[in-house]
Amino acid sequence: MRIATYNVNGIKARLPRLLEWLEETKPDVACLQEIKSVTEGFPVREVEEIGYHCLVHGQKAFNGVAILSRKPARLVMTGLPGEDGLESGAEDQARYIEADYEGVRIASIYLPNGNPLPGPKFDYKLRWMERLRKRAAELWDAEIPAVLTGDYNVAPEDRDVFSASAMAGDALIEPESRAAWRAILAQGWLEALRAVHPQDDGLYTFWDYQAGAWPRDAGLRIDHHLLSPTIADRLMNAQVDKEYRGRDRASDHTPVWIDIAD
Repeated sequence: MRIATYNVNGIKARLPRLLEWLEETKPDVACLQEIKSVTEGFPVREVEEIGYHCLVHGQKAFNGVAILSRKPARLVMTGLPGEDGLESGAEDQARYIEADYEGVRIASIYLPNGNPLPGPKFDYKLRWMERLRKRAAELWDAEIPAVLTGDYNVAPEDRDVFSASAMAGDALIEPESRAAWRAILAQGWLEALRAVHPQDDGLYTFWDYQAGAWPRDAGLRIDHHLLSPTIADRLMNAQVDKEYRGRDRASDHTPVWIDIAD
């Protein structure tokens, strides 16, 4: 089974790229982030026409996550338990969707960016990560085979950024962000891409649109798969589909996928 994650950075603008990638690589499950669309506005018909079922948790103009699958998946929940999401406290941000597929619990995650800091956005990022840690602990304690994947907006190590000095003061590499990330991993989750490529530097998944980041390969590794033990035992491969970042009107992220044995 191939499970992929892809921050599409706007489903309306990137739909041709998404359909192109799905048809060329044919993942069993594709977890999307930052669809920037209300649930009802998601292009279900176009996705279904190429053989995928859709579960969508959208929000107007911002955020939004989805799970696309070859066979129907069963929705478990949208959103995380705890406080409402927006910094204003007005409503929940569409950043989490969880479903069962072929005996595996899969979550598509779009973790808050947290910039600028210090400030309410960074405080919200840390609170959201604590909510995620608690949900991960529930799945762990229930011994549910699980894959928690998506755009975590955390680069775990300095080698996961093109330049730690250039990124100094950014929420994606702040010690508190990395400590919150490690607190989730400490439950026993396996970070798949780093497990398969333990020595590789420059293993990036995101390149900003500005400052010629893509041509310079000035990237970040912020898109991750976390695997529970029974899934970790089945891990066969994990790779970055880097070349899709270089296509016309591409997202600033590129797909990342894992293969697990049936």
